[in-house]
Amino acid sequence: MTTAASPSHQVSHKRRIMISQAIIITVLAIGSLTMIIPFIWMLATSFDATSMYDLVIPPRFWPAEPTLSAYNIAISNIPLLRYMLNSVTVAAGNILIAVLSAVSAGYAISKIRFKGRTVVLMLALSTMMIPGEVTMTARFFLFNRMRLTDSYFAFWLPSFAYVFGTFFVKQYMDSIPDSLRESARLDGAGELRIALRIYLPLCGALIATLVVLLFLGTWNDFMWPLIILLSPRKYTLQLGIAMFSMNQGSSSSAQLPAVRLAITFVSVIPILIVYLFLQRYIVESIALSGVKQ
Repeated sequence: MTTAASPSHQVSHKRRIMISQAIIITVLAIGSLTMIIPFIWMLATSFDATSMYDLVIPPRFWPAEPTLSAYNIAISNIPLLRYMLNSVTVAAGNILIAVLSAVSAGYAISKIRFKGRTVVLMLALSTMMIPGEVTMTARFFLFNRMRLTDSYFAFWLPSFAYVFGTFFVKQYMDSIPDSLRESARLDGAGELRIALRIYLPLCGALIATLVVLLFLGTWNDFMWPLIILLSPRKYTLQLGIAMFSMNQGSSSSAQLPAVRLAITFVSVIPILIVYLFLQRYIVESIALSGVKQ
């Protein structure tokens, strides 16, 4: 026979829950402010005429003299639109190839019972233990022999082996019941039709997460474009900004603090747009797959 908890005990339990929630909210708020405050300072400084030639101390979080001069100087000195278009081209190709490859391989390893699938997965995962910097020299010589240097194919071809995405998709597919596939097979559906008509529509959150991760990685990549690209007109955004700064030297107007912050903010805008549109899918897909990135 169970006895109901006393009112005082219930009150103390609710109080402990409220205190723990207040602590969690406070910690998250502090962490959020830690990340947001530098971004707000960068944005305010890029629009502040008084910070054009020297940064103001203590920092201001609202421009004292609002102006677009820093952005005008940045756009007139650096072909930002061309560099951004190049980065979008590279990112779009990487995303398309990597997502198709990862979804296909992940579905096959998760749902198709073939001999050696565990071995194939373990061999693929073992390549993730090798840092990308270690293989850059070998990749460069390989693409040089293939005459693909200074070409975007040097970015797209490695995307066919997106191991993390394959493992991510495999974990996600494992959470979807096999009974769906078995029912479709009884109805006469082939493997391709099952994958496209049944499983792929259930992977919207997963695909959105892969798109965000791939876009962030491609957009912020600097070392590989520096190695493989030779023509300035093909430079990606990060490489173009860095090379322009090195070539112009410290006397260039593009080296002014406010201008450099304006360039940084412009380079972040596409990332913010992609993330804001797709962020709600990330938590959902990670919760279903059990994978943390």
